[in-house]
Amino acid sequence: MHELSIVSSVVDSVIDTLEKYPGARVTEVRLRVGALAAIIEDSLQFCYGIATEGTPLEGSRLVVNLVPVTVHCDACGAEGAIESLQSFRCPACGEPASDVRHGRELEIEAIEIEDPEEVKP
Repeated sequence: MHELSIVSSVVDSVIDTLEKYPGARVTEVRLRVGALAAIIEDSLQFCYGIATEGTPLEGSRLVVNLVPVTVHCDACGAEGAIESLQSFRCPACGEPASDVRHGRELEIEAIEIEDPEEVKP
């Protein structure tokens, strides 16, 4: 389960970022995950709960935004999302397309924090 190591890296990155905001609490972490990243979202969510225990991220929500595979077709010049991961063909003309433009992403898209002054007792 490589999702645990991925989530651990995400948590470490967010904690590093939080150093600039002393006392702030993370409420949400948003990730962009490409369809080719070989990640199972349910495993990612499960591991997030484990990796955030005892950290400033504990209790925060992980939002995963899936990015479809988009290819550029050399034959017709079109760019679009493929219909299936089993067929890398241009959605416009049907020719094989190997120029992948999107779908490999694995990045932190946003971190939502709550300022300590905003937290009500």
